[in-house]
Amino acid sequence: MNYIEKMLQDYCPNGVEWKELGEVCVVNKGKQLNKTFLVDDGQYPAYNGGKTYSGRTDSYNVTENTIIISQGGASAGFVNFVTTKFWANAHCYYLLPDITRVNNRYLYHFLKMKQSYLMDFQHGAGIPALKSDKITKMPLPLPPLKIQEEIVQILDKFTEYVTELTAELTAELTDRQKQYSFYRDKLLSFEDEVYQVEWKTMGEVAENLDYLRKPVTKGSRSSGIYPYYGASGIVDFVDDYIFDGEFLLVSEDGANLIARKTPIAFPINGRTWVNNHAHVLKFESQIDQKFVSYYLNHIDLSPYISGAAQPKLNKQNLNSILLPYPNEQIRKRIVQVLDNFDAVCNDLNIGLPKEIELRQKQYEYFREKLLTFTAEGVYPGQWTVDSEWGPSDLIRLLQWVFGTIRVELGAICTFIRGNGLQKKDFTEEGYPVIHYGQIYTRYGFSTEKTISFTGQSVFAKLKKAQPGDIVMATTSENVEDVGKAVVWEGNVEVGISGDAYIAKTTQHSRFLNYFFKSIHFQGQKEKKVTGTKVIRINAKDMEKFIIVLSSLEDQSRIVAILDEFDELTTSISQGLPKEIELRQKQYEYFRDSLLRFSNKYK
Repeated sequence: MNYIEKMLQDYCPNGVEWKELGEVCVVNKGKQLNKTFLVDDGQYPAYNGGKTYSGRTDSYNVTENTIIISQGGASAGFVNFVTTKFWANAHCYYLLPDITRVNNRYLYHFLKMKQSYLMDFQHGAGIPALKSDKITKMPLPLPPLKIQEEIVQILDKFTEYVTELTAELTAELTDRQKQYSFYRDKLLSFEDEVYQVEWKTMGEVAENLDYLRKPVTKGSRSSGIYPYYGASGIVDFVDDYIFDGEFLLVSEDGANLIARKTPIAFPINGRTWVNNHAHVLKFESQIDQKFVSYYLNHIDLSPYISGAAQPKLNKQNLNSILLPYPNEQIRKRIVQVLDNFDAVCNDLNIGLPKEIELRQKQYEYFREKLLTFTAEGVYPGQWTVDSEWGPSDLIRLLQWVFGTIRVELGAICTFIRGNGLQKKDFTEEGYPVIHYGQIYTRYGFSTEKTISFTGQSVFAKLKKAQPGDIVMATTSENVEDVGKAVVWEGNVEVGISGDAYIAKTTQHSRFLNYFFKSIHFQGQKEKKVTGTKVIRINAKDMEKFIIVLSSLEDQSRIVAILDEFDELTTSISQGLPKEIELRQKQYEYFRDSLLRFSNKYK
């Protein structure tokens, strides 16, 4: 039983109470704000039917920390939480919960989970809208406020984590782009003449193939598989091609020649069609093409551009552009460096939204775990989860939120039963094996070598423990020895006999074995062992045992301390008999010396 399950049992043994949202919360509709009251530098945001505020104003009608739901427009049903004073417009619902019964943030997380449900209730042929009764009639689970607060603490921490990650990744991307721009500018600036460079015109280094271009109106195009390029990239796909190979396209016209929001020089490859809005250049080598592409996207082209209303880079001006042309080796090195930086930035550009998306999905999964109650009102908080997020993810989250937590052993440990090894199968050498009886008679806390071996044919049939796994005896003649375990710290896999479990864990193996030796484990074990002459323990029972789990960092620290004590204890247990023996010899020496008298009367 996890922490929240225990709280539910303590606070609401008869199940979680369910209410219609309207019974514990007032749903108000905002008031229309005249556009004349919207000002660029307004003190307060004004929310209407969108996912963000639609403007700013110097007035407000709702206080901070309020849940809002979009009433109208394509985003009707979208749930948001506003942390500042704001103006709620006519297409905005704002919610005022009874804080004696429902936590404001708990309600927000629940509604956010149900957002897609609300958006499915959009109605209207023109502008979609959401009726207020779809909100007020929504069933809402109401555990006690104490439990709501615990759930909010977890989910707020996680949303904070997502926000921090987004900021960190965005900053990382910005830094990498600045770094890339710095090095690009340094590599492509030849004004200081650090080394000699020849200057050439574009017409000297590239063949212009504009004469092969052919515009096709949209109505005359037939859909197909070949990309149809314009000034800024692909604009369509057609059923034929006029170019086949590697070329560099340069924008001929358009506002982007001035704005430079996207590259004006970009490569094409394979079979393509190009219209008359992009110049087509062919180079002797790919290195030359890339070098020129980087340079064109770097420099200011305004001296070569004509037209104010419609900027244009005509063929004559394009061919007259002066290019620095260092020797081939230097061009190759410059391209290699810029390719690497470009790849890093592109990876981050692609990876950033994906990473944020994954973190958002993770948050939604955990939110659902914490806010979903069955119809009977029982929290289904099982540690073993059936999703792409495994129990270890949930454990790490809770450790991050709470520090030390209580979990079921089955959430961090998988038990695999050994098989088929008997003492008659032992050989003098061969493949390493561990027999269950040796765990409590021959092995200590951990081992890097086995006492026994077996042949290849027997070994091949055995279940194997990997380095870092724990091997546990599950059968003995007494309760004390059942559950004794040894950490396998060898560097090869080892075969395991029947009446033993291989315990694979996501935590520190030595920490887990110390737990197996603790009174906490022994107390739970004694309640579940079976048998009289032969004592056994079952994995299904052990999976339900509770372990107090700290972070991996703390586990390592605890293990280091316990290892030192274990070593000290071992040293004393080994040294004490030796010390006693020496003291005995010392006693005997002095005894003999003191009691050895010469017989002068003999």
